Amino acid sequence: MNVLLIGPPGSGKGTQGERLSKRLGIEHLAAGDILRAEVAAGTELGNRAKEYLQRGALVPDAMVVDLMLPVTIAAAHRGGYLLDGFPRSVDQAIEAKRLAEESDAAADVVVYLDAPSDVLIQRLLRRAEIQGRADDTLEVIENRLRVFELQTRPLIEYYEQRGLLVRFDAQASPEVITDEITAAISGVLEAAAARRAAANKIP
Repeated sequence: MNVLLIGPPGSGKGTQGERLSKRLGIEHLAAGDILRAEVAAGTELGNRAKEYLQRGALVPDAMVVDLMLPVTIAAAHRGGYLLDGFPRSVDQAIEAKRLAEESDAAADVVVYLDAPSDVLIQRLLRRAEIQGRADDTLEVIENRLRVFELQTRPLIEYYEQRGLLVRFDAQASPEVITDEITAAISGVLEAAAARRAAANKIP
């Protein structure tokens, strides 16, 4: 089972990623964590990505695809993945789809967590205060939300058109959201299995 988890900063992707990976028995891959690990390790890719992360901008598509795709394909072949934070643009999604399909690692369903911007800002400011995250100033938070609206929001339409997207209200409690997502994913996968079975019966 391969699941993409999409939502603006502060929508709870990290929390749901951890909860759902345990519930579904698949690996949780957080693109932001993987990128930050590269930065901390001082790798060539990490150094190139650092300036983008510090100002809350999207890391260039080719750089992110080069980093994330091998990790994602490996997880798919180990039993499945729940991928949080990638792809973040339609261009990334198209390239990732092409390469993932070649390796039988494409996403089965896309989970979208949504919440109003004022709720997201307050959550992120509170997290910054608790965790002391230097990259979560108000200016950077507002910029990250603008970047999401401009560049990542079109992903919603892209995945809706492909019939993969399921929406959820990120203002509910984490427990409720996890239960709702689990039920929806089960329904989507059962329907897909039924369609495949029906197609196989066609002479």
